[in-house]
Amino acid sequence: MTEQQQGEGGNITPEVLKSAMKAFKKRLKLTALDADSRLGRGALSGGAMGVFAIQPPSQFPREVWQELCRLGRLRDSGHGLYELVKGDLG
Repeated sequence: MTEQQQGEGGNITPEVLKSAMKAFKKRLKLTALDADSRLGRGALSGGAMGVFAIQPPSQFPREVWQELCRLGRLRDSGHGLYELVKGDLG
């Protein structure tokens, strides 16, 4: 982690957390759109399948994602996947 990403005492700055959440939401949205646009799905199958958990963007270290989980913004789904907490959608 760079000096810019760390605040006093090794804490992650709010700007980095905000940027990480923005990147996570963007990747989640793109992943969901990609999954919903797949060819070969049944003609009578219901609407969107839904993507709930993704692997977070690699431009941020693991500590950032763990801190967002600790703050209640994300939930660790296991196996390196994270999902948004229900109240933080949008």
